[in-house]
Order: sequence, then C-alpha cells, then structure tokens
Amino acid sequence: MNSAVRSSSSQLSRSISCPLSRALAAQKRHASHGTDYNEPSGHIFGEKPPLPGQKRKKEDWEYIWYWGMFGSLALASVGLYYKPDTSISQWALHEAKQRMEARGEPTEYRPS
Repeated sequence: MNSAVRSSSSQLSRSISCPLSRALAAQKRHASHGTDYNEPSGHIFGEKPPLPGQKRKKEDWEYIWYWGMFGSLALASVGLYYKPDTSISQWALHEAKQRMEARGEPTEYRPS
C-alpha cells in the first residue's frame, strides 16, 4: 500500500513538472526577438548632428505633425475664446431681466 502511494505521487509530480518544464523551455527558446537593439549613441533620437554650415533634412511626417499640432491648437484657442457663456449665473441674470421686462420694471441700475 505504501509503495502504491509513493508510485502514484511520483507519477503525479512528474505529470505536473513535465508540462511546466516544457513551457519554461519554450519560453526561453522564444524569448529572443532577434538583434533589433539600437546601441545608445549619445545623439538625440539617434541622429548625428549635421556638419557646421549644413541644415538638418526634415522627414516627411514632421511637416504634417507641425501643421496638425499647431493648427488644432489655434482652432481650439479660437473656439474657446468665442465659446458661449453657459454658466448658471448668466442664465439667471437673463431670466431675471426677461421677467422684470414682462412686469414693466426697469432692468438697468441707475445710482441715485
């Protein structure tokens, strides 16, 4: 009886550890993504600075990014400047003026 328990427990441990070891081996084998590592060069964005007297050649996407970023910033600024005032205090002031005009009361303040 005792040997039967030992043999079944050893089979159980083998069946558990075997898939685990296979999974770890597969994970180690496929963990490398190749040699796509860019060594640090000390230059910003990996670009070498141009020689004195030369200009940096911009990439095609940079102009689109500048126009899109600063154009949307300008449109948002204009939109926020001309945004209607929808605060509760402005609504209450407008509503009070309408009701006072309907009753025939003056709506402008005149100091005495």
